[in-house]
Amino acid sequence: MFNFSKKSITTVISVAVIFVVAVFVGYQLLNPKERLPIYSPSDVNPRLVDFSIQHVKNNHTIADFELINQNADTITQKNYENKIYVADFFFTSCTTICPIMTTNMGELQEYFKSDNEIMFLSHSVTPVLDSVSILKEYALNKGVIDGKWNITTGQKKHIYELARKSYFAVLEEGDGGDQDFIHTEQFILVDTKRRIRGFYDGTKKEDVARIIEDISLLKEEQ
Repeated sequence: MFNFSKKSITTVISVAVIFVVAVFVGYQLLNPKERLPIYSPSDVNPRLVDFSIQHVKNNHTIADFELINQNADTITQKNYENKIYVADFFFTSCTTICPIMTTNMGELQEYFKSDNEIMFLSHSVTPVLDSVSILKEYALNKGVIDGKWNITTGQKKHIYELARKSYFAVLEEGDGGDQDFIHTEQFILVDTKRRIRGFYDGTKKEDVARIIEDISLLKEEQ
């Protein structure tokens, strides 16, 4: 019969623990978890980015904002603090891509309905026409959940600046003047640190499915 001393048993256990840890670390190094990219202005089609920031290579975040939602509440970045959210640009009288986008955003809202870490933010690109009362009717018709999904209006120049300098969501140049108009199918995924982590075609079901997968990756990461 073998006669092991306490010292030798301790040594064997220590070696076994080190071996297990080494195998685990090695596996993690060889099989790193998938991470979503972090987008900065220089990573995006320059036509989508305001000329003043096209050179920026890192540390891009969504700028502070102040908008009015369907309930006449002021919505700022504070409402989205420590949240993952999907943003888009639309207008209530749109009859082409916007109804499809709103339906798809609604499906995302339904999927994440019970997840308090996930929110949604829609910006009207015709804020003069999309008054609070019109947004409220639109929100009711589309099943928007208050506190989960904000359908917003605000100053046109402010919204246009957000589209060009924060979300990189519009090809047309301009500063939000009377003749400027945003029309984009983009959904933009933003993480809890206000960084862009993904761009998607909001009219395509396969991209909606990809957003769900990517949000799961973000939640694991954070």
